[in-house]
Amino acid sequence: MRTSGLTGRPWLDELLRGAAFAVLGLLLWWAAPEVAVKWRPDTTDLPPVGTAATIVAAAAGVVLRRRHPMLGLAVTVGALAVGILGTGHTPLGVLLCFCDALYHAVRLGSPRASWTVAGLAAAVAGVTSLVSLVNAGGRAALVTFLNLVLLLAVPVFWALEVRRHAETAEAERERAEQARRLAELDRAAAVGAERARMARDLHDVIAGKLSAIAIQSEAVLSVPDPDPPILRKVLTSVREESVAALTEMRAMIGLLRADGSGDADPRTAPAGLDRLDDLLATARSTGLTVTVEDRRDGGELPAAVDLAAYRIVQEALTNAAKHAPGSAVSVTLARTEGGLVVEVANPLVADAPPGGGTGTGLLGLRERAAAVGGTVEAGPEGDRWRLRAELPVATKVGSRS
Repeated sequence: MRTSGLTGRPWLDELLRGAAFAVLGLLLWWAAPEVAVKWRPDTTDLPPVGTAATIVAAAAGVVLRRRHPMLGLAVTVGALAVGILGTGHTPLGVLLCFCDALYHAVRLGSPRASWTVAGLAAAVAGVTSLVSLVNAGGRAALVTFLNLVLLLAVPVFWALEVRRHAETAEAERERAEQARRLAELDRAAAVGAERARMARDLHDVIAGKLSAIAIQSEAVLSVPDPDPPILRKVLTSVREESVAALTEMRAMIGLLRADGSGDADPRTAPAGLDRLDDLLATARSTGLTVTVEDRRDGGELPAAVDLAAYRIVQEALTNAAKHAPGSAVSVTLARTEGGLVVEVANPLVADAPPGGGTGTGLLGLRERAAAVGGTVEAGPEGDRWRLRAELPVATKVGSRS
């Protein structure tokens, strides 16, 4: 409900507007009583109290114009009928109230009621002008027609035009809201698909680690009297695999807590930076010139970070092939104190062909990086496009001595 207005209370605002119309009508009648619409040559005057009551009654219809527009119009039509059927003339204040009530009835009424009122107004104007032409001649018919244009046509056409603009604006708002909801659904689907693919990859990694633990444990149990150094070595390996599997399991659980549906990609072995050469070969086959600066120390990365880094490089090279075909792309991998930094840069191409993407690729990269506690930043930097990802790498838990 709208609360804007003079007082913030709709009913009180309408009551004040009705009072303003009544005061204005009474002042016009007092200052210029001869200013009125004459409906026929022979006119009679009501007592002052009767004229004032007619103006106040018409103003009462203004009070109802928003909450009950059709009832408000009926009240002002009753006040107007006093002049048409009784005295033969109508004070200007009553006409103002009628025009306002007619406008709001067409503007705020239901579509069916609005067009019914507009049709009745046209019918009344036509019939009245025709009757005036037959009974009083052309001059009187012309005067009647002009009066009816001011009285009926202007409020009706004005209200219809305002209503049309309001309905068009409302339809545009609905379309914009629908587009926003579809965009949110697309983003949610992209995030869900990325989470499902990451969880699937991590599942394969965890399954491999648990299988190694089972094999090593079974090997130790099958030996009747294992050598202590060998036993210690096997248990050390089992502990390291268990800790690594636990870390990956926590990452997978975090992904599966969010709703999302998997994509239709076939199940494959989890990709990592050890397959970076294959990825670079694919990018070069599209026409890109790819240079790599690998400043890692060669230490093992957690599987989740390794998968995230691989996917980030893969998506960045795909975007470069779309938006900067044939350009030189630089890929930088560096280990820092806090983790792994991945940076991919390519020159901005002014006349690059449209990629046709939906923007969900970058969203998926950010989701993947966030899943391992990292961040992704992408955007123009001077004359090049740069993507930088920082992925934290926790200190590996060693074995006890």
